[in-house]
Amino acid sequence: MSRIFDVRLDKAMADLVNASGSANFPEALSYFVARQVHFDNLIIIVYHKDHTPQELYRESEDPLVYEKMQTHYLSGAYMLDPFYHVVRSGIQTGIHSIFDLAPDQFKFTSYFNEYYDKTTLIDEFALFAPLGLETTLTACFGRDESRGTKFSKTELKHIRSFEKVLSALCTQHWKDYQPKEGKNISLPPVTERLRDAVFTQHDISLSPRQAEVALHILQGHSSLSISLNLNISKETVKVFRKQLYAKCQISSQAELFALLMPVISSI
Repeated sequence: MSRIFDVRLDKAMADLVNASGSANFPEALSYFVARQVHFDNLIIIVYHKDHTPQELYRESEDPLVYEKMQTHYLSGAYMLDPFYHVVRSGIQTGIHSIFDLAPDQFKFTSYFNEYYDKTTLIDEFALFAPLGLETTLTACFGRDESRGTKFSKTELKHIRSFEKVLSALCTQHWKDYQPKEGKNISLPPVTERLRDAVFTQHDISLSPRQAEVALHILQGHSSLSISLNLNISKETVKVFRKQLYAKCQISSQAELFALLMPVISSI
């Protein structure tokens, strides 16, 4: 049985290599990964450091999974996504599980409960491939509630044994990628855009540090995690958090999400 499986896998890899540069490359990538790991959905997104993301391909058994992709995720919610966050931190290669990358309180965030959980996704891993110094492609393979089980360590170990060649093939296939017209305008840093938008829409003046802390809170970082990420003390984080809540006249993360999510979607 293992010999037959290896022959099929070898053919799937050959088909994937031959598909590089052709329109059916995403389907060949999906087929190859499915020989190693069963998944319910796949979406390929290009993240930029200072541009809005662009969706290149999707497939799913349940359309509900990507129902709000355009209206919510790509319009702003992506800024709170662990995959986007690590891309901005410099990760451009490999296969990574979303919950390995997520902040320590990710499952308690309003983003998780109000958006991610409602997609019916229960687990994801992404293949990362560099398309430039500040441009990274992610092929995100997910499981939703229809399957009801997360990816096992064994399954992830199997597919990670191919991560370098898969990443290289994706880079090669999309080597000439350019953002669509209207999406290739460089944007100011997200904290700067957030500060400007909060002031314009709510007449609230946040300092750069307060805006950084706000984004980290919404992403699911605890005070300790924020202190490690921003290289400041936990006590200093608490001061910024108190100042932030006072300026916004709120008292909880849920209120912060309700206030800032529409703002984030507009920037």
